[in-house]
Amino acid sequence: MRPVLVTGASGFVGWHVARLLTEAGYPVRALVRPLSRVRELEVEPVAGDLREPASVGRAVAGCALVFHVAADYRLWAKQPRELYESNVEGTRHMLEAACSAGVERVVYTSTVGCIGVPPDGVGDEAQPVSVEDMTGAYKRSKFLAERLALEYAPRVDLVVVNPTAPVGDHDFKPTPTGKIILDYLRGALPAFVDTGLNLVDVRDVARGHLLAAERGRRGERYILGAANLTLAEILERLARLTGGAAPRIRLPHAVAFLAGWISTALANWTGIPPRVPLDAVRMARKKMWVSHAKAARELGYAPGPVDDALLRAVEWFRAKGLV
Repeated sequence: MRPVLVTGASGFVGWHVARLLTEAGYPVRALVRPLSRVRELEVEPVAGDLREPASVGRAVAGCALVFHVAADYRLWAKQPRELYESNVEGTRHMLEAACSAGVERVVYTSTVGCIGVPPDGVGDEAQPVSVEDMTGAYKRSKFLAERLALEYAPRVDLVVVNPTAPVGDHDFKPTPTGKIILDYLRGALPAFVDTGLNLVDVRDVARGHLLAAERGRRGERYILGAANLTLAEILERLARLTGGAAPRIRLPHAVAFLAGWISTALANWTGIPPRVPLDAVRMARKKMWVSHAKAARELGYAPGPVDDALLRAVEWFRAKGLV
């Protein structure tokens, strides 16, 4: 059996995709940076970097499928060009290598941030959206990378998935959503802003990737989400699951914006990541509520309750001594 390549297998979503593949009996190859490793999984590591075409070509050679999950996921970077180098040019390198290697199918992992959401409404794959709607370098780089990926669909059998805000175990970094959970557990979240996220179990996101590889239509996008919740509702659920108390102070966006501006200005001066990235505050002005109906209809995607994933995240952070 030809190997399956997973990029980003040392990260949150990529790790869960790789885990499902190994459990299904696939030989998994993982493109990892020289100082990274894929923990707890039996995979074939290939040292390399998305920014280096030669190493990407070595990783792709001989593979039947590619799950391109890796991304530079930062809501602040002292050098924003680094996000474009990894997310846009790195995707170009991966897709050129896939075309040259005769890969059977590529599943490209985009983000819900590339989905159009109407004011006070629920977005889906058909909602018009443009790069001008993207807030910050991360979203813009992922939007450009998604558009680039779709341009390759005539050359390679490619499907795009758009995960929402995944939660669960093995959130190594953690992700911005995982950091909300971790901050709550540490008592470092005394207030909240009026925003909304679509939460999803990271294990369902991983299943969605495999379903996209099996059933997705070439050149199509599929939202992998579950529950549309306000941040207040998420914190209430965490309180119920942990026996703690949810914060009651709702911070006005103007105050959050000022905190983000100061925090980011200091980060730009010191090089130390901001406690409150300004781009995160700007993003919070819009509730990112979406529908996964297309994935349910075409892929058979059926996400489970997010409370189970929230509890696994809590237990994993505690087990790792992060709380």
